[in-house]
Amino acid sequence: MYAIVEILGQQFKVEAGQKLYVHRMEEAEIGSEVTFDKVLLVENEGNVSVGAPVVEGVKIVAEVKAHVKGDKVLVFKKVRKNDYQKMNGHRQYFTELFIKEIVA
Repeated sequence: MYAIVEILGQQFKVEAGQKLYVHRMEEAEIGSEVTFDKVLLVENEGNVSVGAPVVEGVKIVAEVKAHVKGDKVLVFKKVRKNDYQKMNGHRQYFTELFIKEIVA
């Protein structure tokens, strides 16, 4: 059984027992349970239910495991013959979720 759910404006394919990294959820405490009810599609043993826009009565239960930082992304700009170069780095903040169950 899997579902496609919208979390913070992004769509993810989730299954029970899966670890998922989403953009930082500031309001979520570590160890707390969160539920997502914007489920767009549910597949259960070959039966596919597609919502218009969401599937009614289905929710995803997840546990917040940690708030982490992603890998560093380096941005390098250079203009030849003008003696200009600039290096910039960025690390995105993520929240690690553990998908407990899909309640259908």
